[in-house]
Amino acid sequence: MDRTGQTQERTRTVAEDALERVLTALEVRIRRQRRMRLADGEFLVLDPGAVTYAYVLSGEVRTRLTAAAPPTVAAGDILLTSGRAHGTLTADGRVTVLLAELDLVGDAAHLSPLLPDAAVVYGFADQEPAVAAMLPYMGVDAEGELITRSGDLAVCRMMAATVLTSAIRAWAAGGCAPDGWPAAAGDPFLDRVVAAIHADPGREWTVDALAALGAMSRSVFAERFRARFGRSPAGYVTSVRMRAAQELLSRGLGVSTVSRELGYASDEGFSRAFRRSVGTTPSAWRSSHQSVSA
Repeated sequence: MDRTGQTQERTRTVAEDALERVLTALEVRIRRQRRMRLADGEFLVLDPGAVTYAYVLSGEVRTRLTAAAPPTVAAGDILLTSGRAHGTLTADGRVTVLLAELDLVGDAAHLSPLLPDAAVVYGFADQEPAVAAMLPYMGVDAEGELITRSGDLAVCRMMAATVLTSAIRAWAAGGCAPDGWPAAAGDPFLDRVVAAIHADPGREWTVDALAALGAMSRSVFAERFRARFGRSPAGYVTSVRMRAAQELLSRGLGVSTVSRELGYASDEGFSRAFRRSVGTTPSAWRSSHQSVSA
């Protein structure tokens, strides 16, 4: 492979890794998720500030948004907005649409600027058939269906995150994303730092070491990092470690093994950090997860 080919391959790999980090970090809270049946001319007002997806189950809607967006969305298509765009969807004839209004939470909260203001994935049902098969059964029916079973809300959150993740992946795969997307920070120096943390969460990441990696002074780095991610570098490292811990525990690894893998000096220190972040002990989380998986 010549030098140009090697550069292109590295660029492609970096972009794929960045996309993987974005999709892995997505965690949502549902504001509302409804299946709506609209008569000709009826319209829906999008909730400002909410990350929204609108999947057209039947018929076609016309869009009127502050951001540039295709004028129509038809059955099998999905509209995705970041919350920065607002406007309406109007039924063109009889329409059924699943409308989900979400908040990004936890480590995903800083990802909103990476999402498109407004975009349509045409043929989403063909691109993501397994996900599309769930959509007619998701949300609360606007005519009065209620969530009643224990655990339904947790299942709904996971399903909504799956749909959002699939829509973003399909949008990016369709070549609609801007050049260089996604950059987790929009800053190549901070991107380098974040990539290193995710690649080796068990390393002893001091602020000085991270600042040096980002080619900044300690004070400038700490300020820029907090401004972009809404948390300190140490807090970000801990959150990445806790996600890695959950993944390792879910594979059946013991608490001591996970503690050493993630660079903790003692099981007690790891357990305290895990409990502060997750709300339960590593052993309890592992037992609960295994019982769910079984």
